[in-house]
Amino acid sequence: MCGIAGVLAYSGSDLPAIISQMVARIRYRGPDESGVWCDPQSGLGLGHARLSVLDLSPAGQQPMRSPSGRYVIVFNGEIYNHLELRRQLGASWRGHSDTETLLASIETWGIEKTLRSVTGMFAFAVWDRLDARLTLARDRIGEKPLYYGWCGRTFLFGSELKALKAYPEWSGQVDHGALASYMRYAYVPLPHSIYAGIRKLLPGTFIVVSNQDAMEWPEPQPYWSALDAAHQPVAGDASDGEMADELELILKRTVKDQMVADVPLGAFLSGGIDSSTVVALMQAQSSQPVRTFSIGFHEADYDEAGHAKAVASHLGTHHSELYVTPEDALAVIPRLPTIYDEPFADTSGIPTYLVARLARQHVTVSLSGDGGDELFGGYHRYFLGPSIWRRIQFLPVSVRAALGRALTALSPGLWDRLGTLLHIAMPTKLRLTAFGDKIHKLASVIDVADQVELYRRLISQHREPGSLVIGAQEPRIWADAQEGALKRRDISEHMMFHDLVGYLTDDILTKVDRAAMAVSLETRIPMLDHRIVEFSWRLPLHMKIRHGHGKWLLRQVLYRHVPRTLIERPKMGFGVPLDTWLRGPLREWAADLLDESRLRREGYFHVAPIVTKWKEHLSGRRNWQYWLWNVLMFQAWREHRA
Repeated sequence: MCGIAGVLAYSGSDLPAIISQMVARIRYRGPDESGVWCDPQSGLGLGHARLSVLDLSPAGQQPMRSPSGRYVIVFNGEIYNHLELRRQLGASWRGHSDTETLLASIETWGIEKTLRSVTGMFAFAVWDRLDARLTLARDRIGEKPLYYGWCGRTFLFGSELKALKAYPEWSGQVDHGALASYMRYAYVPLPHSIYAGIRKLLPGTFIVVSNQDAMEWPEPQPYWSALDAAHQPVAGDASDGEMADELELILKRTVKDQMVADVPLGAFLSGGIDSSTVVALMQAQSSQPVRTFSIGFHEADYDEAGHAKAVASHLGTHHSELYVTPEDALAVIPRLPTIYDEPFADTSGIPTYLVARLARQHVTVSLSGDGGDELFGGYHRYFLGPSIWRRIQFLPVSVRAALGRALTALSPGLWDRLGTLLHIAMPTKLRLTAFGDKIHKLASVIDVADQVELYRRLISQHREPGSLVIGAQEPRIWADAQEGALKRRDISEHMMFHDLVGYLTDDILTKVDRAAMAVSLETRIPMLDHRIVEFSWRLPLHMKIRHGHGKWLLRQVLYRHVPRTLIERPKMGFGVPLDTWLRGPLREWAADLLDESRLRREGYFHVAPIVTKWKEHLSGRRNWQYWLWNVLMFQAWREHRA
């Protein structure tokens, strides 16, 4: 895992120094060594910060030149099938790094065939010295980040925005449209960034730029498509057992491929279905106890450490856990603007950083269970959303709106107390955590016109963010366009697909990459191997969602390794008790960022709604924690940026 940066069409004489400065900004992504390569005639500079994972010798150093000298590459990520590619290429090798394999593949097969041949997570830039063309590419799902854009007549790119901001002529104007999208989703969605004129490369695509293309935007060219994967024929005739066998086989192979490293390796373990499956398959293929890591909270509604410990004990892993105090978590908050680099308001970024920091004390690489929810139907909205719609669609919108107002007449805290009484009479599998918040969420979506609007409300933290951000019009986002082209009938599948190409990449993978890289930890995500993604879309929906529960088929694989009793419990998010923190230890910090005169002076928001919601939250009448956190994270990011 590494960091990359570079420029094209720069006319100054200080090109090496500029590239060095860009790399220095993201050196924590690759603390082991750094390198710069420049072609002054083309104004091309490539920079690399290396976290050594495969081939720790000088033969793995970057920027790396091909044997012929035609290509020069900077690469961030891992190619898991690189040994297989080496056998196909049959070349002579200097070392055993996957970067050398990737470079040889490009020289032999060209960019497109190479991209279709590799299995892995990556973002790379390769310079063709013969044709004077720069190619940027990103992995199929978007595990690794890559930003790019024009600054004057110079083209910039980098793993993080920090690298681009080191460019001497950088100005960095906030894009008000992107800010509005951020207020809706709690992240800035593809292809946009928070800065006008800077984009994120779409997953599964590459772009080609030359120094003759000044100010022209290269068109992303796809080499793999999630939409194509979702349009595969469904395996309707296969039995449950056959599909469970096939899934276990694919998962085992993928996990084994991702356990290859020349440095210590472990895994995050929450005790949930996804991480437990990954760890179980790791331990089944390891001769030594796998290192596993989890964190716990003393607040019962947020703590899964006991479940993780029970799974670890059953599997026989070498388990480490850390119980986090409020002071530990609160100490992370000032770092969030630097960790996430643009406004990012997923509160689970805090525990993600803490578990990554714990893991980095023992290992350099950690596997993660992310992706299972989006691929196998794990989020409550996939089955509760359609269920809600079936029950409310016959009621007039006006009646549903009145019902919504009635539901919010009680505070989330009062609903929680009522929920505690209800839970006494309910089976464990039907109990919901954060009961009051879910009631208020239901109230906010109950007056929708159709199922498409229902999903949009469920994933939105602000209904009309364009009305909150001054001078903003929400831009079109890639996930909407992709989902709009999906030819599937069931709304649950549309939800899963939108999350796959939107929420997963822009939120979950961003969170994991930045939190882990902030402590120089490489993360790998076996569930997001493209073969597993493609397999998941061949499954009929009843193998994902059955009897009101998600991830049915994935559970069947897990139960072969871990007793059902250790896994079956209400789904719990990876979060923090933010609502009470904002009324307690974070109150002074938040009040300063939300100060009415300050907000008016800075000029990004219409102030009245923010002031109203802050007062309501402090009073305990409503829980606006996530809505307010979006504003607070932008304000904290802007303060750090200033």
